[in-house]
Amino acid sequence: MTAVDVVVMAAGKGTRMKSRTAKVLHRLGGRPLIAHVMDTAHALAARRTIVITGHGAEDVEGWLRSAAAAQGRPSPDFVRQEPQLGTGHAVQQAVPVLPDDGIALILNGDVPLIRPETLQALVDKCGGERLALLTVEMADPTGYGRILRRGDAVQAIVEHKDASAAQRGIREVYTGFMAVPERKLKTWLARLSNDNAQREYYLTDIVQFAVADGCEVVASPAAEQVEVDGVNSPLQLAALERAFQSRQANALMEQGVRLADPARFDLRGRLSCGQDVEIDVNCVFQGEVSLGDNVRIGPNCVISNAKIAANVVLQAYTHIEGEEAGVEIGEGALIGPFARLRPGAQLGPEVHIGNFVEVKNSTLARGAKANHLAYLGDTTVGERVNYGAGSITANYDGANKNRTVIEADVHVGSNCVLVAPVTVAKGGTIGAGSVVNKNTEPGALTVARAKQVSITNWQRPKKAAKK
Repeated sequence: MTAVDVVVMAAGKGTRMKSRTAKVLHRLGGRPLIAHVMDTAHALAARRTIVITGHGAEDVEGWLRSAAAAQGRPSPDFVRQEPQLGTGHAVQQAVPVLPDDGIALILNGDVPLIRPETLQALVDKCGGERLALLTVEMADPTGYGRILRRGDAVQAIVEHKDASAAQRGIREVYTGFMAVPERKLKTWLARLSNDNAQREYYLTDIVQFAVADGCEVVASPAAEQVEVDGVNSPLQLAALERAFQSRQANALMEQGVRLADPARFDLRGRLSCGQDVEIDVNCVFQGEVSLGDNVRIGPNCVISNAKIAANVVLQAYTHIEGEEAGVEIGEGALIGPFARLRPGAQLGPEVHIGNFVEVKNSTLARGAKANHLAYLGDTTVGERVNYGAGSITANYDGANKNRTVIEADVHVGSNCVLVAPVTVAKGGTIGAGSVVNKNTEPGALTVARAKQVSITNWQRPKKAAKK
């Protein structure tokens, strides 16, 4: 099989985005537009990938190098288009690093939803000998180059600005994707001129050169327009975001996941689900998230980098922020509403974390409960611990984080402060309102608070009378 080399055009400024950020670094599904394109190139097992940069080149190249390193992939090659003189001029910049013996597959860095199978069909149409163009029929083709045919054979592409009134009535358009033999591409690129309305070098002009040279030009249709829609404005970006989320929601529902409303679902990473998973409205999933069988997610939850076991219930407005350390929740746990789990939270089976409870870098063993208005930071909690409302672990001394250990079957009363480093021994009880800064004995009742004093006939201060 002929090797495929991917060329990604990513030099455009994106003026209509009205942003300092390079257009291809604007995010779709939580990731830059160009990240989706690079994933597609990787899925095709391309021999090499060449990215043409221009506006924001350092930012784009830096992001792509970092992303490749994080994914264990080789970094793409980079060439720069400065100044930007059209699509043909852009691909000309890749000629010095483009081999001669393969197929050049030309992609656009701002068209994120193209499917690998669509591009593979385009490559197959090329076959190492033909010029293959990816086309689509549009109800409103304004701004796109029109496909000019003689029968089934493609004769030329005419840009919208150079098209006649009759040509602008054609609905089949060129999408910006092509597959072309590299040795032929190089000869055609050398013949480009800028004799047109925009004074630019159009890549589409190579079609007429191919026809003149007797090279067959073929069209490969895209299955749906959304695959080839690009991003030139925030409005278009928002429309593609919903299309992307709809695609992901449909895939999950086909696997059996019950989404209360697919239009109010956002996946900005990867989500794997067991059987009989239910997800309510306005939930956002980020990073790597896995949900076991029978998991129920309430409305308005945000979940990032978490492993959630079977039969867990996340009630409304639960926020899970796994980041690099991740969060794990054991089978049958009940979380929320309004709970916050931060990086390093490791919850065992049947743990309860209630409203306005925050857990950070802490482990809770089976059956432990913190049901109201509490903070557990850098803490090891044993089985069946009951952690009272308003209690906190004071884990930071102003310079270092210290750990608290609460052993099995401990009861911590309301409004307590456990000053780390400290251990509350097995079976102990901490009286409400206590500040504990020394280790306790197993089974002991610990009370550490000032003696109550009542002053009879005490009068509150009064405001001075106005003069």
